[in-house]
Amino acid sequence: MPLNDFGQAELAAYQPEVTVPQDFDAFWQRTLAEARSHGGAVKAERVTDQYGLRTVEVDDVRLPGWNGEPVAAWLLRPRGAKGPLPVIVTCLGYSSGRGLPTEHLFWPSVGYAQLVVDTRGQGHDTPDPWTGTGTQWSGGFMTRGIQSPEEYYYRRVISDCVRAVDAVAELPGLDTGRVVVAGSSQGGGLSLAVAALAGDKLSGVMADVPFMCHYRKAVQLASDSPYVELVHYLRWHSRHKVDETFATLDYFDGVHFAQRATVPALFGVALMDPTCPALTVYAAFNNYAGEDRTMTVWPVADHSSGCGSVQPDQLAWLTRSGLVPAS
Repeated sequence: MPLNDFGQAELAAYQPEVTVPQDFDAFWQRTLAEARSHGGAVKAERVTDQYGLRTVEVDDVRLPGWNGEPVAAWLLRPRGAKGPLPVIVTCLGYSSGRGLPTEHLFWPSVGYAQLVVDTRGQGHDTPDPWTGTGTQWSGGFMTRGIQSPEEYYYRRVISDCVRAVDAVAELPGLDTGRVVVAGSSQGGGLSLAVAALAGDKLSGVMADVPFMCHYRKAVQLASDSPYVELVHYLRWHSRHKVDETFATLDYFDGVHFAQRATVPALFGVALMDPTCPALTVYAAFNNYAGEDRTMTVWPVADHSSGCGSVQPDQLAWLTRSGLVPAS
């Protein structure tokens, strides 16, 4: 059922005042400089035959992420494709890793290359050895290292995703002038962060029902995890540290990243979403700095948003934007 009484017109006008940490930009400049300072080569191994695919080529990739640690990814592209291909860099949803390449066949099937970036600690192929000093609420990642922005889990994950965009230039057959970052839920929130931090290397961003936006309101409205992890953490472990907790989260809020992103953007929102409430998605959308922004609204949908309609909708947007493979 709907989680608030906001109508479509009110949602479309919702633009809350948000307080950005004074050193937000300096923090991320320092973070990415540190992540890139470790260097490291991108490695790719052709593994198509292991999966019985006939029309798609698959490379098993390792790229240097946070602290130079190897991050797993799949690179998929149409078999026999000629010329540099536009690339969809895919950030993934919460608690899921890159899985198998057979789970990611849509984009190479319509002519794109796709770099599917594993999420450290959540998948099976990219561990996260950093725990930080904060209490981790059982079963989740939202509070890992939350007592400090420097140690917070998503500092490392966002850095991994930016480094994945960096890695596109080292992979053959990809068009570095046509790179789009995309994802749903957690992947949508990560995509907004990448759009702000690596926008000079991107042609667009597609953020479907993005997570990690407008944390303070999300914690009040969401009835499903992962935001509920923060509620449990504050209730049982840090009830006297509410302000300190949100002070850390302010460095990772998608609204603040949206204010710094200017590449063409396609958002998706589900008006009955219990996980990423519509109000939080509109908070990011209405604060988006770029003038070329589009919202796809799924009126009677939960966190699955448009289900199988999402990627065709994104393909239509890419086509209108001219970000299509050569015929």
